[in-house]
Order: sequence, then structure tokens, then C-alpha cells
Amino acid sequence: MMWFFLSLIAILFWSGSDLFSKIGSKQDDIYSHWKMVMAVGLVMGLHALFMIVTGTPFHLQDIITYLPASAMYILSMILGYAGLRYIELSVSSPICNSSGAVAALLCFFFLNERMTGLQLFAVALICGGVFALSFIEKKQDDALREASGEQADKKYTRGLLAILFPILYCLIDGLGTFADALLLDTVIAEEQANIAYELTFLMMGIVAFIYVVVIRKQKIQVPRETPKLVAALCETAGQFAYVYAIGANAIVAAPMISSYCVASVLWSRLFLKEKLSKAQYGVIAMAAVGIAILGME
Repeated sequence: MMWFFLSLIAILFWSGSDLFSKIGSKQDDIYSHWKMVMAVGLVMGLHALFMIVTGTPFHLQDIITYLPASAMYILSMILGYAGLRYIELSVSSPICNSSGAVAALLCFFFLNERMTGLQLFAVALICGGVFALSFIEKKQDDALREASGEQADKKYTRGLLAILFPILYCLIDGLGTFADALLLDTVIAEEQANIAYELTFLMMGIVAFIYVVVIRKQKIQVPRETPKLVAALCETAGQFAYVYAIGANAIVAAPMISSYCVASVLWSRLFLKEKLSKAQYGVIAMAAVGIAILGME
């Protein structure tokens, strides 16, 4: 059952990361996603160094060993951060986090992992809730724009560019989770994998800093970027819980954790003072039932 509680922790913190990442995504800042990478790289790097200094065994070779998963995760996150400038969180997050279904299918077909009938039903509830929430959000946004006669800026509609970012995130993150399940089962332990991932993100953060600050001559205003730092703290805490949950039970934990987008939508309504429709509450309840079933199995 430990994987279930770790999954819940990952859901809590990653949904918080979604919320603060969206708050920190400035529509007028074309470097916003790179600054987000810098913030996450800084926090994850500090956490990795803390683990090493406090005695966690680690070798530089672990970075290379875990690179297939690290590269997929980091690439998907960069695309996700960039996409937040073009599409609403409540639409982007459900599409992005359908990646759990991609990972579960890959584990099922290539790793011979199995689910009980009840677990399969729970996964279907969660994934169905993710897709339904995205569909509901799209219909509501379109209806509101039509009623108000508003002509939305093309880059904020569900055109090719807007929808491409979360779709790419979904596919690439699913591949990352599959690589994670494969590597954690065979060649690397959870603690070493987590440190390797965080140090890889630190290196990516340094590259982003060189590009934004040194090459493009952009100034970093810490007060303006505070939401990014909070998002980075949430992302790091969620990642720490996630890697252990995946190592313990990848085929069920992956789709369960991917449902954190449901919490992301809820937080956006609570903290951004937006309202949920009855249909949205129904979808959230459906996903919650799926999570509860996985917890009892």
C-alpha cells in the first residue's frame, strides 16, 4: 500500500506545481518556459546535492544509466511549460496527463505486467475522466466565446500549435514513464534514479540560464518569478514521491498519478476563483472513485 500513499503525495504536489507554473507563465515573456526550467533545475539540483552530502550512494555513471528516462521527462516538461502560454491549464493538464494511459499500455504489452479486472476498471475511470474533463473544458470555453462574440487570439485557441504542446507532452512523458518502469526494475535503484534525474535537470537549468541571461541578455526579477520557485518546490517534492511509487507498482501507479490533472483543475477554480460545472464535478468524482479502487486493491 505504500505505493498508493506515495502516489497521493505526488498528486498533491504535482497539481500544485501545475497551478503555480500557470500563474508564473507570463503571456508577454517568450522566455517564460526557460525561466521555469531554471527554477526547477535550481531546486532539484540543491535537493540532489543534499541527498549526496547526507550519505545517499551515487555515482556519475547513474546519470548516464537513467538518461533515457530523464531526457524524456525533461523534454516533455519543457514542452508543457511552453504550452501554458498558449492554452489554459484546465485544458492542457488533462491532455498532458493522459500519458499515464500510454505508460500503462506500454507496460502491459512490453513488460508483461498485469492488472486485475477491478484495477483495469479503475484505470479506465481515471483515463476516461481525464479525457472527459478536457472535452468539457473545450465545449465550455467555445460556448463562452460564442455567447460573448469574442474573437479569441489564435494562439490561445485549440488550433494546431495550442493543442500540439500537450499532445507531445502526453506521448513523450508516457515514454519516459515506460523507460522509468524498465530501468527501475532492472538496473538502477529509486534513490539513485531520483538524484540522476535531478542533476540532469540542474544541467538543463544551467543551459537555460546561459541562453536566457548570458546570450539573450534578459534580467531575472526574483519577485516576478516567485510562482516559478514555488512550482519548482512542488515539482521536486512530487518527483521524489513519484519515483518510489513507480518503482513499487508502475502499471497502476502511472495512471493514478496522471490523474493529478483533476486536482489541478480543482485548485485553479479554488484559488483563481473560477467555478466548476456539474459535469466537471461528476468527472472529478469519477476519477476519485478510480483512485479509491486502486487504493483498496
